[in-house]
Parts: sequence; C-alpha cells; structure tokens
Amino acid sequence: MSKKGKAFKVKAGGLLVAVIGDEATVTGFLLTGIGERNKKGDANFLLVTKDTTLTQIETAFNKLLARDDIGIIMISQNIAEQIRNLIAEHTEVIPTIMEIPSKDVPYDPEKDTILCRAARNLYGNEVGMQKLKQLD
Repeated sequence: MSKKGKAFKVKAGGLLVAVIGDEATVTGFLLTGIGERNKKGDANFLLVTKDTTLTQIETAFNKLLARDDIGIIMISQNIAEQIRNLIAEHTEVIPTIMEIPSKDVPYDPEKDTILCRAARNLYGNEVGMQKLKQLD
C-alpha cells in the first residue's frame, strides 16, 4: 500500500542538519560548521557520553523531530539502537533520519530501520532483506 507524502515548505534559510553521537562524531560535525542554536537556545546536536541517560537521548531526539528547521538527523547507529522504537515510529520524510557509524562501532545495514524499510518497499520483504545482507 502506497502512502502519499505530505507537502512541506522549506524556510528561506534552508533546513539544518542535526547530529546525535559520541564525542568524536559530534565534534567532527561541529568542526564542519553544522552547530546551531535556535532562538530558544536549543542546539541541533547532542553529545552522548557514558553519563547520558536514555531519557536525555529520547528527549533530545523528540525535540529535533519537532523542530521545523531540521531537515536531517544523523545519529550514530549504536545510539539509534537505544531509541529504535522512536526511530521506527517516525514515518515523515522531513526530517530524514540517517544512521551513521561511530568511531568504535561499525555500521550494520541490517539494523538500520530506515534502510530496511526502503529495501522492503523497493524489493519486497524477503528480497529486500537479502539484498541488505549482501552489502556486508
């Protein structure tokens, strides 16, 4: 069954990229200049450490989803695993969620909710998952 996408209007200034990840990942992206704070003082990034709670990650993710100035949320896959249910519930095109590898944990395409959904839509349930397994 096909779903029609919602139309969306991009602000004149464009949409921001957000990142949730470990220190090396977030620092790397901040050095490229993606760090921003909105008028409320909310940042478009979350640095996750061993002391960051699951509630803090969920709250930051939900805030980023709710912002109308965020176009892409990049999240380290090992952190995405902790909030897999929230990622699976997200069906909107904008913001797009991209799972990325971290310095210490390699990327596993079979764990990527969005990639799995796209593969199933393109190739069907069984063939799509087989194609993902071939990527390794």
